[in-house]
Amino acid sequence: MSSIPDPAREGAGFFTALFDFSFTNFVTPILVRFVYLLATVALVASWLIFVIIAFSQGVGSGLAALILGPIFVVIYLAVIRMTLEFYLSVVRMSEDIHKRLPQA
Repeated sequence: MSSIPDPAREGAGFFTALFDFSFTNFVTPILVRFVYLLATVALVASWLIFVIIAFSQGVGSGLAALILGPIFVVIYLAVIRMTLEFYLSVVRMSEDIHKRLPQA
């Protein structure tokens, strides 16, 4: 098993973390999965729409969109994933620092 705690199971729930005005609970670890899923669905749907529009313009442009489209989807998805992982790592570092500091 992973040694990283699952914030969705521990601590506050989504709405508790969302409306925590003292910022003791983080909402980023809860939202990052949903945002990544939403980005994946949006990219694939955009690619499918682009392929349909390209085929309506002509077979050559449709085939180009069909072949080259997944390459761009994977590149954009990788950039989105790296960005979300960066945000999540910053939040996890903040949680770890907060746990290690003596309570003042």
